[in-house]
Amino acid sequence: MRLPHGFVVLLICLLGVLTLEAQKEKREPLTSAQIEEIREAGINPGERVKLYTKFLDAQAEAIKDLGGRVKSSTRSHRLDEQLQDFTALMDEFGSNLDLYSERHADIRKPLKSLTEATQRWLGILRGLAGDPVFELARKESVESGEDLAEQATHMLQEQTEYFKVHKDEEGQERTEPK
Repeated sequence: MRLPHGFVVLLICLLGVLTLEAQKEKREPLTSAQIEEIREAGINPGERVKLYTKFLDAQAEAIKDLGGRVKSSTRSHRLDEQLQDFTALMDEFGSNLDLYSERHADIRKPLKSLTEATQRWLGILRGLAGDPVFELARKESVESGEDLAEQATHMLQEQTEYFKVHKDEEGQERTEPK
């Protein structure tokens, strides 16, 4: 059975589009310099918490600046991308916090800064004027921000209780599991 010429051309075009789509690079919410800073912080959870907080602060400010600009389709699409990056970075940060909680490193000070920062970020996100182009991304960012705020608050409470009992480990950057 012989396929019609038009069908073969259509099939080739569809395969080409799928191949191009698969080759698209995944967006990275951090610059290569920021990734290198996090790598250099290595196993120091306190320093990594400070870096993630700093990078998220910068992204929140970029979102705030974009939100204050004149409405346009370019602005809306940039906000959508920025919000997606912000959400991805908050989710990555949350995963890192899960790991840090097991190590019992004393990171109460950076966690306190993080809990304060999450409230600022949520204020910026909630203050964005609605726009159908980025509304879903904004909603996901708010949910991720609320999860991160809850996680940081809970972890700070756990650490406060832990170091009341384990005063000899207070101030340590890392405690090996026993």
